[in-house]
Amino acid sequence: MNVKVGDKFPDETLLNQDGHERAIAHYTRPSEFDKRLGFNDGYPLIIVFFRGFFCPRDQQQLRMLKDFQDELKVNFGRLISISTDPPMVNSAFRAGLGASWPFFSDENRFLINQLGILDETEGEYADRSLPITFVCNPDLTIKRIYNGWFFVGRPTLEELRTDLRMIMSEQSYYPHEVWKTGERMKIRVPQSYWKKESALGESGLKVSEGEVITFNFNSGNGYIKDSSSGERLFFNFTAIPGEGYRTISPGVKVQFEIIESSTGKSALNIQKIT
Repeated sequence: MNVKVGDKFPDETLLNQDGHERAIAHYTRPSEFDKRLGFNDGYPLIIVFFRGFFCPRDQQQLRMLKDFQDELKVNFGRLISISTDPPMVNSAFRAGLGASWPFFSDENRFLINQLGILDETEGEYADRSLPITFVCNPDLTIKRIYNGWFFVGRPTLEELRTDLRMIMSEQSYYPHEVWKTGERMKIRVPQSYWKKESALGESGLKVSEGEVITFNFNSGNGYIKDSSSGERLFFNFTAIPGEGYRTISPGVKVQFEIIESSTGKSALNIQKIT
């Protein structure tokens, strides 16, 4: 193997199961919401190299990870798999597993050779990747390496949780206290705010009108186009008065206040125009 813990994992561009190119570092980047809050760290990434759809040990490992994928969505860990199979084969294997994370193809063995993990032994697995799992920091520094030549060497879900916890705890966004600053609560608005203020303009902020142009129901973030300035203003669902999880559909005409923070302007106190 040509890499060790502490080295940077190569940020190569590969074809995913749909035949689209994507750089590996794409999966560690902070979201737009993170950047609005001033958190630019990004997220840990698990990279699983597997021999191919035909390997029963790989099938077992990936079925285990399929049970882990929903947890990864809520614990903010990222996961990708890489094999030498072409995108069409990876797509079929991924669909059969019911997996939702990306499956990448390294058909020419460029990344596999770069890492020094090509299996050159004789037999059905020759010229395939060794089943190695890398756990990386957001900057792609390698934190842990698991050699799964024997299945017992592959990481358990509890080992992956421990690795992710260790990496996450080192990021600026991890302590609860850092979320309670005034600048961040301008964007991720606390529930208590709506018990004190709800009338437009009551806070002294500028009031404007516009239209919701995007809203992601999974992330709870969206953009409003300000009719007067033409600006696209970011908002989190907590900027909508109310309790619990609030949603709003693209195309809805709204009035709102404009609030400024160190990372730019955002919409606040978003109310539908009836």
